[in-house]
Amino acid sequence: MSEPGTPTRLIVSADSILRLPRHIKLRHDAGRGRWIILAPERVFEPDETSVEVLKLCDGERTVGAISTLLAEQYQAPVDVITADVIEMLQDLADKGVLKS
Repeated sequence: MSEPGTPTRLIVSADSILRLPRHIKLRHDAGRGRWIILAPERVFEPDETSVEVLKLCDGERTVGAISTLLAEQYQAPVDVITADVIEMLQDLADKGVLKS
């Protein structure tokens, strides 16, 4: 059990509906030719796959729906895609980049 005032960890699952908080921005940095995630006092450089997933985290789609869409797009097994997407999103959620 967490102590009062201690934030609880967001656990990402296939049923999670995620989005970037207002203070976090996904932007294309033309100077670097890369996508970056701008957070207060931090900058993340996601890979191309992460960017594609983050663009789909719109606060409406579930992680499962995102995974299904990507599995169809890349002709890959949905269970493999789902596991990879959950792992990647959990890492970003743990860093405070995503919220439900």
